[in-house]
Amino acid sequence: MPVKIAIAGASGRMGHMLIEAVLAAPDCVLHTALDRTGGEALGQDATAFLGRQSGVRITDDLGALAGADVLIDFTRPEGTLAHLARCRALGVNMIIGTTGFDEAGRAAIQAASDEIAIVSAYNMSVGVNLVFKLLEVAARVLNQGYDVEIVEMHHKHKVDAPSGTAIAMGEAVARAWDEELKHLATWSREGITGERQPGTIGFAALRGGDVIGDHTVVFAGPGERVEITHKASNRTIYAQGSLRAAQFLAGRRSGHFTMQDVLGLN
Repeated sequence: MPVKIAIAGASGRMGHMLIEAVLAAPDCVLHTALDRTGGEALGQDATAFLGRQSGVRITDDLGALAGADVLIDFTRPEGTLAHLARCRALGVNMIIGTTGFDEAGRAAIQAASDEIAIVSAYNMSVGVNLVFKLLEVAARVLNQGYDVEIVEMHHKHKVDAPSGTAIAMGEAVARAWDEELKHLATWSREGITGERQPGTIGFAALRGGDVIGDHTVVFAGPGERVEITHKASNRTIYAQGSLRAAQFLAGRRSGHFTMQDVLGLN
């Protein structure tokens, strides 16, 4: 049986990518297309942007989630948490690519995973999640005498910084050092900062143009520098990763998973 997919933010750029990916996947079917209340696309066919008809209308009625196997959500924290509550009530699994949650939001996701199965990730790209694993290996080897700096760049419309992916990269390094990122992170620098403190992880966020997502982690040591970089040139990588996650969740009733679990990297 094909996996019945619901998509949040169906009229946005990521929503369109997800819809196209679902239509192209023989083992998935589009079940529900959600958009925000007041959105111009409400009532339209979800595939109208492709010049075709799917029979699925874009709606703001969360009751339309009933019967779906999984909701894929790349919206905003407040919207995702509202969707989470309804999915929990209806027994619909979730794939969460939304970033920018505070501690309360993350706790809500964890609590919901007792009743539904959830894959949440800062980045759904298969390549990025491979990079996370490479960073753990590099951090274990380059754990003395190397300074770590993380530089990311995104389009000018991104509203949070640093990116969720950059934070996850920092967490991968910190985890390899048996530390917590919050104890190591230097989020910004300005003015007379003094010398760099050993063992810290620096972040720099660049915003401009239409950059989808570039991330580089620099291990700078005496006489050499190791850089691990991922560059996204198309949002389809997030859609394809999300569908792999949807297949992973098929038949699961509860649990909180990451893309590392989906890809068998844990």
